[in-house]
Amino acid sequence: MRLAALAACPTVSTQTTLIVADDHPLFRAALREAVARLLPDSLIVEAGSISRLEEAVQAHPDADLVLLDLRMPGARGFSALIDLRARYPSIPIAVISAAESASVARRALDFGASGFIPKSATIETIGTMLQALLAGEIAVPRDYFDPVAERGQPERGSERGISRLTPQQLRVLLLLAEGHSNKTIAQDLEVSEATIKAHVTVILRKLGLERRTQAALLAQRFFGSDATDDFPKPADASTIPDE
Repeated sequence: MRLAALAACPTVSTQTTLIVADDHPLFRAALREAVARLLPDSLIVEAGSISRLEEAVQAHPDADLVLLDLRMPGARGFSALIDLRARYPSIPIAVISAAESASVARRALDFGASGFIPKSATIETIGTMLQALLAGEIAVPRDYFDPVAERGQPERGSERGISRLTPQQLRVLLLLAEGHSNKTIAQDLEVSEATIKAHVTVILRKLGLERRTQAALLAQRFFGSDATDDFPKPADASTIPDE
């Protein structure tokens, strides 16, 4: 990253708190230095895993912005983004990722992100996008979206449905995707099996689906290991109990 070029970027005068969540120390260090030069009075909090990110957000619930890498230890696809948006709706979140495609960026926005910053972006571009995000604007590379091509995509309704799930409902959905039964999920989450059945009912309603198998397959598509790729691998329904 060309940190020397940051001098050309205008600075923001107000003090800000930014949480940088990325599992690569070198990238965090480069981004921290860039943000420090752009926002000299800012507080920069680093997190190298989802658990550390959780601690950082709990310690700074009034943070001005979270910069979130999608591929971190403990994250599955967009699960970290959705969970944060559900529990901390007042904190803007921008995805900063090496999965640089319009498809991933669009999904990130549908799941509640305020912006998408490619890791290959120059310091000047990152500075401009940070300023836009801190001003309450949406920040996405200009060449990422074709309004005509984006119309009528069938998965967008499902994406919005997932974004409306509560954190507990999201946990249930992720466990469904792993093939767990209601009884096993209840044990894992330390609640009654009746509570899990109620969660599944609400999940199906929010997603516009009829069976738990459909919900599990949807979750596998969005939260599997290839969820942030352009062409996720198809899910296998053979191990999912349809209770």
